[in-house]
This record gives sequence, C-alpha cells and structure tokens, in this order.
Amino acid sequence: MSLNYLITGANRGIGLALCEEILENNCNVIGLSRSSSNIDKLTSLKDANPDRVRLFKADVKSESDLNSISRNIEKLDVLICNAGIMGARGSVTDADNNYDLISDVLMTNVAGPFFTIRAFLSQINQSKNPKIIIISSQMGSQKHTGIESYFYRASKAAINNIMITFSNELRPRDIPILSVHPGWVRTEMGGNYAALSTKESANAIYKFIQKIDMSKSGQF
Repeated sequence: MSLNYLITGANRGIGLALCEEILENNCNVIGLSRSSSNIDKLTSLKDANPDRVRLFKADVKSESDLNSISRNIEKLDVLICNAGIMGARGSVTDADNNYDLISDVLMTNVAGPFFTIRAFLSQINQSKNPKIIIISSQMGSQKHTGIESYFYRASKAAINNIMITFSNELRPRDIPILSVHPGWVRTEMGGNYAALSTKESANAIYKFIQKIDMSKSGQF
C-alpha cells in the first residue's frame, strides 16, 4: 500500500526533488507551496501522476491556510517540513537584518513547522507508520565560527529545540519526529558551488526516512 507524504516548500529545490524521489518509489505526494508562481515543474509532476499528486497553495506562517488544507486530507503517513527561507546573509551591519525580514525568517522557519505539524497531527496520528521530519541545518549548531546569517542560524537552532519538545509530547503516541541536515545542496540558498545536487540530497533523505523509528525520535 502506497504511503502518503506531505511536503512543504514543494515547488523548488530539495522540496521538489523530494516529490520526485517519493513518486519514483511509488508513493503519493501532497505538495504545499507558498507561491502560485515558479511551480511549472511541480505542476508537470502532477500532470504526469494525476492520481498520486495533490497540490495546494499555503504559506506555512498562516494557520488558516494549513487548517483549510488539513480539512481536505484524510490520510497522511509522513510529514516533511521543508519550507524555509534564508533572510539576511550578512554580518551585524547588514541592513537586511531589520524587523520585517527577521520576523519573516523566524515565522517561516520556526513557527511554520510548528503550525504545520499541529494542522496535520490528527491525520499523522491515524497512520500505522507515522513519521515527522524537519529539514534543518548544521548552521543551527550552538558551536560554530560563523559571523553571518544571524537569524537563519537562530531559526534552525530554535526549530531543533522545538523538535525535541515535540518528541517528548508525541512519544506516548509512538510518533517519531527528528530534524535532518540535508547537506550542502546546490539550491538558490546553497549556491552553485555546493557539494550535492538536489537529487542526491533527496535520495539520501528518502533512504534515511525509511530507517526512522521511535529509537531515533528527538535526534538531529
């Protein structure tokens, strides 16, 4: 029986590659993306797999978006919180480290996964093999020598901490949740000189997901 995967940020980068990987493994995709633009490749996946792909427009910062979609989803086995933004890349003097952009980074990268998990927890709870994965980053490490990307780093540290809290709450329900570092990937965020293609990263993440059980819950 095919499993149902829900992926946020599904229209590009690692999210799109994960959609492709999941379909190649004969499972079903529920893809969420914030924008209705830049979704040609995702739409093509749906056109080629009309019975196995469902697409929705949703901003993960919006609980109303997520709750509205949730009402249209009956079965869900694996939830992948992939949507994320970089924000300002510079040092303390970077003018992009302002209220609006900082708020967008923290709401997307921290509150976004929280809202997403809460919106779809009822469906995940009914699965016989539930799993929740948060795409995080080693940039969230508390030990680093970086002097830039202040709030991206902070957001990833925060979501890793939230993941641990979720793992404590969900343990009695036997729902494993963990954070995953996707590697340095050639995306708009990772840049052209990154070590991995999106396909290589997605393939590794998919294989890792198959090994997840309760013994790994709460890990990064």
